[in-house]
Amino acid sequence: MQVAYTIAEIAALVGAQRVTGADTGSITDLASLEAARPGDLSFLGNARYKAKVSASAATAILLPLDYAGEPAPGQVYLFVENPSVALARVCARIEQSLWPKLAPGIHPSAVVSPGARVDATAHVGPLCVVEEGAQIGAGSVLQASVFVGRDARIGEGCLIMPGCVIATMCLLGQRVRLQPGVVIGSDGFGYEFVAGRHERVPQVGTVVIGDDVEIGANSTLDRARFSRTVVGEGTKIDNLVQIAHNVVIGRHCILCAQVGISGSTTLEDFVILGGQSGLGGHITLGKGSKVGGGAGLAASIPAGAYVNGNPAIPYMLERRIAVLQQRLPDLFKRVEALEKK
Repeated sequence: MQVAYTIAEIAALVGAQRVTGADTGSITDLASLEAARPGDLSFLGNARYKAKVSASAATAILLPLDYAGEPAPGQVYLFVENPSVALARVCARIEQSLWPKLAPGIHPSAVVSPGARVDATAHVGPLCVVEEGAQIGAGSVLQASVFVGRDARIGEGCLIMPGCVIATMCLLGQRVRLQPGVVIGSDGFGYEFVAGRHERVPQVGTVVIGDDVEIGANSTLDRARFSRTVVGEGTKIDNLVQIAHNVVIGRHCILCAQVGISGSTTLEDFVILGGQSGLGGHITLGKGSKVGGGAGLAASIPAGAYVNGNPAIPYMLERRIAVLQQRLPDLFKRVEALEKK
């Protein structure tokens, strides 16, 4: 990275509550405790790496307030409430310097319908298509090859990365971030078996994305059969996630990579889905519930529940069964011995 920050700038940026050690030199890169070299900024984000702090060659290290230790000569410790959050603030500043916001305007190669409304402060990049009746809000950025369908609406301060599709009549709130290849408003997967063949059911609803939602690369959100597929405010969705028609996702949920959600399922607020977990259709996950990675869930669960396994069962029960499974070979040997006796 081509960046340079003084220790004082870093301390001010992260709101360090205490600084010990040298206060000179500059920070030019970020690295883990083990890989860091002079000029690097590192952090202790997990207590299991505590023993690596004293051996780290980093020039500056972000540490929790309760860490006890002294920096080496030429090294500085910055004590903060949460080192991981502090590092994120540094990364945000670096991101702004490395990827500055694109200038307002419409690229000559973009195709924008005369009936579309693009705010004067928005940026529409090369090879974008904005159809009739679509709206692009103030300060929003469409990078290359973004498609915005008829009567779709993108709110203020959104960042739409290359290759995204926001299909007809879909709505994005404020400050939404879509990573490359996201599709909003593909047809829901709906068919009826009629006279020996699968007959397509038209999908005439829409998708509504709340404020401050972030969606990872190549994820797909299907439009509703009727009414709306919804993603609530502040929800974060990882890469390669499939959300089917008429799914309703609450506020501030977390969906990790390769999650699949079947149609008409509801996630209440603050639900967490581990990677590769799958949810059946027409079920409800209560507020604050969690589903472990790779789990398969076919029934509703109450608020605060934590399930794992396939089929999903309460987490602690699943863990106990997993431990007992490892003892099955020995158990079979004992049974065979008893049978012979």
